[in-house]
Amino acid sequence: MKAKKKIVRNLEKPIQKYRFLIQSCFAALCLWIGYDFYRFVHFLESNGSAEYFRRPSGVDGFLPISSLMSTYYFISTGIINPAHPAGMFIFLAIVLVSIVFGKSFCSWLCPIGFISELVGDFGEKIFKRKLKLPKWIDIPLRSLKYILLGFFVYAIFVLMNLVAVKAFLDSPYNQVADLKMYYFFADISKTALIVIGSLLVLSIFIRNFWCRFLCPYGALLGIFSFLSPHKIKRNPVSCIDCGLCAKACPSSIKVDKVLTVYSDECNTCLSCVDACPVEDTLDLKSVFTKKRISKKYVAIGVVSIYMLVIGFAMITGHWKNNITRDEYLVHYKLMDTYGHPTGTAAIKEFDEKAAEKELQDENSISKKDEKSDKDKISNTIRQKRIN
Repeated sequence: MKAKKKIVRNLEKPIQKYRFLIQSCFAALCLWIGYDFYRFVHFLESNGSAEYFRRPSGVDGFLPISSLMSTYYFISTGIINPAHPAGMFIFLAIVLVSIVFGKSFCSWLCPIGFISELVGDFGEKIFKRKLKLPKWIDIPLRSLKYILLGFFVYAIFVLMNLVAVKAFLDSPYNQVADLKMYYFFADISKTALIVIGSLLVLSIFIRNFWCRFLCPYGALLGIFSFLSPHKIKRNPVSCIDCGLCAKACPSSIKVDKVLTVYSDECNTCLSCVDACPVEDTLDLKSVFTKKRISKKYVAIGVVSIYMLVIGFAMITGHWKNNITRDEYLVHYKLMDTYGHPTGTAAIKEFDEKAAEKELQDENSISKKDEKSDKDKISNTIRQKRIN
């Protein structure tokens, strides 16, 4: 048995107030985007008579399904769909952050995660402790977000071929998906209001209820987080088994019982590292070099990676969509007539229709080319006769 080292108090400053500041700034940015989008919608509602405000491209980040499909289409073809290009780059930025620093987007940048934390903090102040579900309920509930993720993956990657994916991305419905999302909340139904209200109430009792049990985005990032070369590691020699790290973990991970945290629920919030009272006992380390990663580098890294990807999209001209103001005005009038496939049967039907249309278009192009060739031959013969 290894001898315990002399206990040295951990004097490193905690990172949580800086994480809160970053979360607050990102939430404020989302509110700014929302306000600009509201002004854009107001222009459409006035049929173009009100002052024009350009649509903020950042709103694409709130269209995860469209962004996932655009990413799939880009990886398969190398083509960036022009309908909501910003959404694809936001999605890629989030995935890249997760691959480098684990599921850190959820605890450093995600506005929904930020709200969930605030609600969870409120709940802990009321109950004076962190309420937990028993394992026999918690584990099945945690699988729900993977079931939802599995449905989307099956619908997009299995049921739909690339022709159908392109047809959906080019469809009028996808082009105005942001407007439909806006009116979902602006004219929220009683059922939707009850569901959202219930989730908020449940989050008071069970911290991060939506994130822990229902968010398919979080499930996907949790999978990517296993690829991260940076993991939280515990030094059993200097550890005094105080359990403060496990108590501080918002995801209820038993950090004090493992040497390395391998968990899809770990958000790299570093709350456990901040809570550890002993120096060099709990740190984020590289699995390759075994070197400790400073907490401030995590904060800088998460923000920098995200902003670099977004900046690349802006510099290369792939941030704004190609839908004109006049096209938006037309789409707005017809928006209620636009629909999308729901359920596996409807998706299969959409896939078949897209394939049929693609075949018809190819035949039409072939006939045009054939006619063009005949016209060229006729012109050549006519020219020879004239000569």
